[in-house]
Parts: sequence; structure tokens; C-alpha cells
Amino acid sequence: MKSNDQLRRDVMDSLRWEPLLNGSSGQKADLGVTAENGVVTLTGHVDSYPAKLAAERAAKSINGVRAVAEEIEVRLDHKNMKTDTEIAQAAVDALRWCTAVPDDRITVSVENGWVKLEGDVEWQFQKDEARKEVEDLAGVKGISNLVTVKPILKPVQIKDKIKQAFQRSATINAGNVSVDVNGSLVTLKGTVHSWAERDEAENAAWAAPGVSKVNDQITVEEMESVEL
Repeated sequence: MKSNDQLRRDVMDSLRWEPLLNGSSGQKADLGVTAENGVVTLTGHVDSYPAKLAAERAAKSINGVRAVAEEIEVRLDHKNMKTDTEIAQAAVDALRWCTAVPDDRITVSVENGWVKLEGDVEWQFQKDEARKEVEDLAGVKGISNLVTVKPILKPVQIKDKIKQAFQRSATINAGNVSVDVNGSLVTLKGTVHSWAERDEAENAAWAAPGVSKVNDQITVEEMESVEL
């Protein structure tokens, strides 16, 4: 198992490797990292919301990271400052132009750069796509995606589809992850060897039609290195 110092160094190296955090958007991010027993805390500031998301993804990609506490502040530079009205209009336009999103079922509100999405859709990917369409817009500091997913399948059908997705995956060890479905709530339990495998399992659960919430209780246990 990695020491706290080694884990912190690995996360810092991953952050330095991420283009969005190293001047590609105009200025270099100012970030700090602490690590304790697999829990990584990110602090500091970045110049855009996509950069904040990139920092979180970079930390999660490191073997040995079990959880990420993200305390990064978005500090927009002058050229990216927008009024709430401008952000709201841009968000409405982005959703209207996206064929994957039923924009007539989603409403947008903005306060101090924070975008709130509400409404209902039939598929989780539509909810996710709505967020993606908005998160790259200039002026956005954060997003509250409150869009709900209405169930269209019975629980046993949802469970079967998720288990089948696990079995097709080259990343997930299907035998190590259990699936329980209660209405549209999916609970995942078990043990995996990387955050990437955990994310893949959660993504597979979200991909099932009608899933409105995933309770991911999967734990990440770093694989022991084998000396030859």
C-alpha cells in the first residue's frame, strides 16, 4: 500500500500532466494536495469549471485513491465573466441545439454563476448530457443537476441489464460486485482494485434505463505488488 507522501506525489504528478490545469486555458492552476489513508483533499483555485472537474478526474485516476475531497474554488478571469442572464441564455441555447436532450422538459436557472437544471427525462444519459452541454459555458462556476429520471423498467429487468453490462466489460470483475435494485435505486457493493474499475461499475449502473440513483458502496483496495 502506498504511503501518504507517495500518494500525494502521484496525485500532484497527475495534476501537472493535465493540460487544463497547466495554462491551456490562459493561466496555470494553483492547487494543493494532501493525502491520508487513501483520502485525497484538493485545495486551491482554477480559472474555469472544466478545470475543476479535470482536477477531480486526475486525482481519481491514481491507484490507491479511495476518496477525493474537492475544495477547489473557481476564480474566473475578466474575459470569462458573464452575467447570470447571459449564462442562462447560453445554457438554453446549448440544450436546444443538443439532439440528445429533450430541452422542452428541462428548465434552467442561474444565480451568481451557479446553474441549476430541473425537469425530468427517461434516461440517465440525457441527464448527464444536459450537464455536459452546460459545464463548458463561459461564466459557469458550478452546476446543480436536479433533473430526475423516471423509471421505465421493473427492478428485476434493471438488475439483469446491469449484470449483463458488468459481464461485457473488460474492466469490471463481475464476480466482485453485487447489484441490488429497489424501485429506481441501485445499490452496488463489493471490492475492486482501482477507482477506474469502481467508476466503470457505477457508469454501467447509471446506463440502465430508468435508474434515478446509484448508491455506490464499492470499496477500492489497492492490489499488492508481486515480487518475481
